[in-house]
Amino acid sequence: MFKRKAKEKKIKTPRFQTFRDAYSVTKQVKPWIGSTLIATFIATFAVGIGIGLIVSHPVYVGFIFLPLSFLVTLLLFTRIAGRAAYSSIEGQIGAGASVLMAIRKGWTTTPAVAVSRNQDMVHRSVGRAGIVLTGEGSFNTVRQLLQDEHKKTERFAPGVPVIEVIIGDEQGQVSLRKLQKHLQKQPKKLTAHQMREVRARLKAVGGLSMPIPKGPMPTRAPKMR
Repeated sequence: MFKRKAKEKKIKTPRFQTFRDAYSVTKQVKPWIGSTLIATFIATFAVGIGIGLIVSHPVYVGFIFLPLSFLVTLLLFTRIAGRAAYSSIEGQIGAGASVLMAIRKGWTTTPAVAVSRNQDMVHRSVGRAGIVLTGEGSFNTVRQLLQDEHKKTERFAPGVPVIEVIIGDEQGQVSLRKLQKHLQKQPKKLTAHQMREVRARLKAVGGLSMPIPKGPMPTRAPKMR
């Protein structure tokens, strides 16, 4: 008799724990987050009470504004937490890889396919838009790494669009905070079947088995949105 293997249950992180972790990370970057959230909740609820007094129904309007106050406070928190998440990993080695690998739908990223002695690196992402080579580090070194990786990629995937991206805040570069949106906005040029073929072909090429430092919260900001 063949025994069926018990299916491993997918462990889900409790939502409360997720918010608690996000709050802890945000507080390290922005110590004023607690007082700001409390002030936002009180101000929003006070507006509701004020409107209730004007229409002579403070209890009824206050009851309506109570969940609205929680919602406004939550939206503000997610916005601040998202910025804090990126701020906490900016400047760290592999921060770009952490952001790229957080894109769950439509993209597959192989981190550190090329690395210099000074730990400048290039990451390779494959999606419907084609192949995106993202470099982070010193501009001149990254530029050379991108050119070399571009040539190598064209040999293994001829005819596939190759896009080069450099992380930074200078003109012509893409900031870490806008990196995900930049990739997701690229026009689709490959079919799903072609994309799978490109992924399989490049999987054989592989990349460096270099450990990427995990930031304190590199993937949670996109989730919370």
